Order: sequence, then C-alpha cells, then structure tokens
Amino acid sequence: MKEKTYVDDIDRTIYDIKNDDKDAYHIEAGLTPQIIEKISDEKQEPIWMREFRLKSLKIYNEMAVPDWGPSIEGLDMDHIATYVRPNTKMHGKWSDVPEEIKDTFERLGIPEAERKSLAGVGAQYDSEMVYHHVKAEVEAQGVIYSDIDSALKGEYGEMIRKHFMKLVKPNDHKFAALHGAVWSGGSFVYVPKGVSVEIPLQSYFRLNAPGAGQFEHTMIIVDEGAYLHFIEGCSAPRYSVANLHAGCVELFVHKNAKLRYSTIENWSKNMYNLNTKRALVEEGGTIEWVSGSFGSHVSYLYPMSILNGKNAKMEFTGITFAGKGQNLDTGAKVVHKGENTSSYINTKSISKDGGISTFRSSVVIGKEAKNSKSAVSCESLMLDAISRSDTIPAMDIRTNDADVGHEAQIGRISDEAIFYLMSRGISEEEAKSMIVSGFADNVSKELPLEYALEMNNLIQLEMQGSIG
Repeated sequence: MKEKTYVDDIDRTIYDIKNDDKDAYHIEAGLTPQIIEKISDEKQEPIWMREFRLKSLKIYNEMAVPDWGPSIEGLDMDHIATYVRPNTKMHGKWSDVPEEIKDTFERLGIPEAERKSLAGVGAQYDSEMVYHHVKAEVEAQGVIYSDIDSALKGEYGEMIRKHFMKLVKPNDHKFAALHGAVWSGGSFVYVPKGVSVEIPLQSYFRLNAPGAGQFEHTMIIVDEGAYLHFIEGCSAPRYSVANLHAGCVELFVHKNAKLRYSTIENWSKNMYNLNTKRALVEEGGTIEWVSGSFGSHVSYLYPMSILNGKNAKMEFTGITFAGKGQNLDTGAKVVHKGENTSSYINTKSISKDGGISTFRSSVVIGKEAKNSKSAVSCESLMLDAISRSDTIPAMDIRTNDADVGHEAQIGRISDEAIFYLMSRGISEEEAKSMIVSGFADNVSKELPLEYALEMNNLIQLEMQGSIG
C-alpha cells in the first residue's frame, strides 16, 4: 500500500469546495453599532454580552492599525460581512446536519477522524457551530465539551462570563477589539480536577462565504491535575475577494495540569489571518503548542503563554510555509512570572516563489521569576533567490537569576545535498522535497498521525506549486 505522504494521495481542490450561498442570515458588510446590535439580537444573547460587544466596537474605532508588520491595506472592513449564519441549527447527531454542509465536512475527513481517533468533535460552518459531539465515556468523566454559544446561554453562563476575554482583552490590539465586537461560534471545554482525557478533542472551522469574516472564540479550562489534547483545524476555499479570520483562543491551565494545543491552519490565499491565542499557566502546569501555518495571504500569529505559577512550563513547536503572494508573520511570546519556570520555543519556516516568512518572538522574565530558563531556536529555509526570511527576537530580562538563550539559522538548500541525492537516481524536485520534509520532521513528529500526514502532504503540494 502506498504511503499517504505521496502527492497523488491528496488533492488541494478538496479545500476549495464551494457551496451555494444558502445562508439563513447574512448581515450587511461593515461595522456599525446597529450591525453589532443585530448580531446580538440574532444570537439572542444576555444583555451583558451585547454591552461587551458595543464597548469592544468603541475600542476598535479608537485604536490604530498595526504599522510594524505585513501590510493589511487590502483588508477593508466596509466590505467584510461579520456574521453569516448557515441554514441549520446546532446538532448533536451527524445525520441531522444538512446534506450540503455534511458533504463538505465528509470530504474534509472530519467524521472519519472522529470515528477513528477523536473523543469529540465540533464543526463550525461560517459563523456558527453546526455540530458538536463528545463520546459518552468522556462525558461520564465530567468533561464539558460544547459550542460556546450554548454554554453562554445555559448552565455554564457564569463560568463563561468569568473567563471571557479576560486573558485576551479588547484593548490588547485592534483586532482583539474587533473580535470582542463581532465574535461568533467556537468551542467551550472544561476538564474537571484529576481527569485525563486520553483521546484528543477537535474543533474544525470552515469558512465558506466569500467576502466574510470568521471570528470563533475557543475557551478551554483544564482544572487541577487534569490533562487534555485539543486539536484545531481551519480551511476555506479560494475567492477573488478578501476574507478575514480573527478568532480568539483563551486557555486556562490550572495547578499541575497539562494542555497540548495543536493547530493546522490551511487557509486559502485570499485570507487575512489575524488570530490571537493566549494561555495562563498556574503552578506546576504545562502548556504545549504545536502549530502548522499554511495558506493565507497575510498572517499575524503569535501564541502567548503566561507562566503565572512556580514550576510552570511552556513548549512551542511550529512551522510556517510561505509561498507566492504570501507574507506570514508568525512566532510565539512567553511571560515568566513564577519562580523556576521554563519555556522552549522551536520554530522552522520555509519560503519559496517570493514568499516572505518572518519569525517574531518575545521572551519576558520578570524580576520575581528567579531561576527561570528560556531557550529560543528558529531555523529558516529559503528555496530560491527571490524569497525572504527574517528573524526578529525580543528579550526583556528583569532578573540576573535566569538562563536565557537564542539561536537562529537562515539558509538555502545546499547544492551539494541536491547533487548527492540526484547522483542516487532521485530527481531534483524529489530531492528538494525530501530535504524540506526532513527539515520539517521535528514538527510533524509532534502531531497525531493523521495531522502529520496532512502537514506533510501540504508541504509536498507547496513544493509542486499547486496549493492555493
């Protein structure tokens, strides 16, 4: 049987599925208080959330667009529809999801993945979750896995209110404020004390509507001594107009708990990906990030970890692939607050066909974070003379009692290595592909098998120049 990492086993066109526009509700483009109120009305939210949205919009209007990263001048919010509700409600049975939407997710392999290797799945289509299900044995452990809208209006409403945008505040930056104003959809997870969820949970976000934005909110609380692996997948078909993704992820890792958060972002190349992710880690807790960034026209993405308690740990492993017409500005941030905290950031980036890849990191060690350790390693590979790769590290160390290191390598594929492989009967294209796959190997090893294969296939397809 042929290994799935061969190019002919996957076709990028599965991500370019476009369904007919049969939305139940499609709000007019633009950002006004009236539009925000309509979104809140449509979602039948509590009054505090309506007020939160309007305050966030005010903050958004008062804040400037970032001027330090890739240009986003092609993004015009006057032409972005911020809320598109699919023609269905939320379902707990896959058989109840409308055929057209179900067919999209079937072709993306979501139900099959759930049957084979997931403890629960949430599926979002445009602005709303259409499916959420968790296995009975996981539910019996007291694990809560729900769409966040239902949780907000149900028995977990106060828990949501206590945590909602407390880590990522609307005044953090302009697109956090935008998220606070127009957010919709997303997942809520609570893992009780001492519970270990051995099989991953996954939420998949699919944006179908052209000229629209997706603003899902993911909130995960892993209580004391508990464990969870959560997987996030994203994709969208390609359109000739700009789409926007400005989601938000808030992760709360309690004492001696552990959370692994894995992401494969495979947006189309008309997407502006302005996502914000943040974790708060208490004493003895661990957050592990595994991130693969593919697709999108422009990305700003820097998952942040706040190591709040002593002996808290963070590891970040990521890969970015920037091809023609892409400017991907990615990296990670960490703030050490507790004693004996440790962090390790390990990233790889690949650029080809004029793509621009920028690694940006920030390490802050406070004066109270004595005996802390942090190491940052970034490697960049440029596949031709017209591509670009930059490394922009920042370190703010407020104590002498810390061990901090940074290393960066930027280079091109060795002609000698290609010649050696070609002398063994391997074509030049296959040789380059083998070198790139080997370069990315440490990231794929951190992903569950199905997602490692998807990542490898995406890299292979990028090498063929056939993605997007």
